[in-house]
Amino acid sequence: MKYFFAILFSIPLFITSCTVQNKHTESRNYEVKLDTLTFFDQSRKRKIPVAFYHPKTNKKIPNQQIIIFNHGYGFNKGGDYFVYSYLTEKLASEGYFTVSIQHELITDRLLPTEVNLQRVRRPFWQNGSDNILFVINELKKTKPELDYKHLTLIGHSNGGDMAALFANQHPNLVYKLITMDNRRMFLPRTSIPKVYTLRSDDYPADEGVLPNEMEQKKYHITVQSTTINHGQMDNKGSDEEKKTLNDFVLKYLAEQ
Repeated sequence: MKYFFAILFSIPLFITSCTVQNKHTESRNYEVKLDTLTFFDQSRKRKIPVAFYHPKTNKKIPNQQIIIFNHGYGFNKGGDYFVYSYLTEKLASEGYFTVSIQHELITDRLLPTEVNLQRVRRPFWQNGSDNILFVINELKKTKPELDYKHLTLIGHSNGGDMAALFANQHPNLVYKLITMDNRRMFLPRTSIPKVYTLRSDDYPADEGVLPNEMEQKKYHITVQSTTINHGQMDNKGSDEEKKTLNDFVLKYLAEQ
């Protein structure tokens, strides 16, 4: 059997913040439903826990777009696919089918912190890229009605590095890439997928990760500075910081 999944729980959530109009998603505040399940990639003998944040509605949302979110490094403790709920719930309330992947398992090796990080962390990013690809392929089987032509990847820190690697490896599968302070994996220098990155005010990216000004103009890449610390881009951030990040992400999603 190629994969199995186990439904863990389903929780209705309600989001009351304001909405942003875009071409593919009707602007309204949907009640949000949270489902979790675990895929199994037989080829890698690996479990892939995921959380689905999606609008709770009896009506079909036409051209419903998919967002795949990738968490930052959590020291293999688990539960990281919930700690950005300020963003994943907001996206679902706007009508997006939002998938948050738990990339780290308690049995994984810890992320290296010494030597050439771009080299020694590459296998970890590749594992994340493979997780993303597997989840997309399984979603196409179970939810073929979703809009796979306009798939957006979002990732924070190490999850942003995974998302950047995936976009470099599978540009035909990604419509937009939004990274939140990824620091090691270089961003694609392309017009498609469309590339956006939100930067913290306390940690610089490694050399070559961010496009220079000429590349930004040539490929229409957005590099946005913020006053938010790297470690405050998850649920630990203040309400103001969360709103800032939500507003930027929704703005990028709305752009054509």
